[in-house]
Amino acid sequence: MEPTRPERAPGGHARRRDALRDLLRRADLDALLVTDLVNVRYLTGFTGSNAAVLVHAGDDADRGEHRTVLATDGRYTQQAAHETPDLRVLVTRACAAGLLGADGEHGAVGFDSAHVTVDGHAELTAALTHGELRRAPGLVETLRAVKDAGEVDALRQACAAADVALAGMIAAGGLRAGRTEREVARDLEERMREAGAEGPSFDTIVAAGAHAAIPHHRPTDAPLADGDLLTMDFGALVEGYHSDMTRTLVVGVPGAWQRDLHDLVAEAAAAGRAALAPGVATRDVDAAARDVITAAGFGEQFVHGLGHGVGLVIHEAPAVSSTATATLEAGMTVTVEPGVYLAGRGGVRIEDTLVVTDDGAAALTQSPRDLVPQSRDEP
Repeated sequence: MEPTRPERAPGGHARRRDALRDLLRRADLDALLVTDLVNVRYLTGFTGSNAAVLVHAGDDADRGEHRTVLATDGRYTQQAAHETPDLRVLVTRACAAGLLGADGEHGAVGFDSAHVTVDGHAELTAALTHGELRRAPGLVETLRAVKDAGEVDALRQACAAADVALAGMIAAGGLRAGRTEREVARDLEERMREAGAEGPSFDTIVAAGAHAAIPHHRPTDAPLADGDLLTMDFGALVEGYHSDMTRTLVVGVPGAWQRDLHDLVAEAAAAGRAALAPGVATRDVDAAARDVITAAGFGEQFVHGLGHGVGLVIHEAPAVSSTATATLEAGMTVTVEPGVYLAGRGGVRIEDTLVVTDDGAAALTQSPRDLVPQSRDEP
């Protein structure tokens, strides 16, 4: 028997659609046309490359959803039957327009203007002959920001795959002088797949020596050398959910300045993690970590926000930065990733993925944060 996927827990998608209906009623909308494929997957479980779903506010999952319809094309009829057995399926190539042209009067239909082009809006307007289109951006993303138990479990598995990959590479001596950045990146990605990941959750960053001062450096054929700082930012994809972790290690024996810099970033990361709790503004979490680095005189070398939400997309709500406006809730999953970058010398970033709990936060990434790499079974 095929194991139950976390995102396919019985009733899980129906509960998400019911939660969306509450938002639709508050917004005085009769329905929402969902065209972004990530949001379609979140609400239905469907993973095809062409789809849309029309969710009606008047439906009720407990009594059967009669008007809510998933649309996809003929390539995916069997897949839709398998992945969304609880929904009606409309088979059409023009999914969004097809949904609006079916079933007569729809009333006030919201659409996510962040995911619809100008030309696409014209097509939708022409298709909706009995109803009214209204901008309704971000409704599904609001729901996605707070993860359910199945989502947290998928994220935990994704984080574990990345942890296993890093530990295995360290134990095999994979961070030795002479290996190239590209070789290390490929090694990590293959080990994540061996640990059960579908693949990497984004392009793996491996930055050695002076390259470690470039936050989003792309791996090259540059070889690792003794004394290099080595920053690795990587993650695993499991059931559509992304993990995100950064560790900065040293190749060989660290110098005093490298230890001091790593200690500073580790202190800032700990302050950021400790600040996570329900009701806390994400800009205050950023400040908790940033103040540590600024007080040490490196504020200008911390050039990005402290973190971001992570889930079906590697960067999603809520943002954790000095300009963010979000407030944390239990169930949100975010990264904490302070960094200090010294041009021409190297840099340090330490990142974890965490879930906000009722009384704080718990790290989903478990790899040691040491500057000197050690196998997990070493003291």
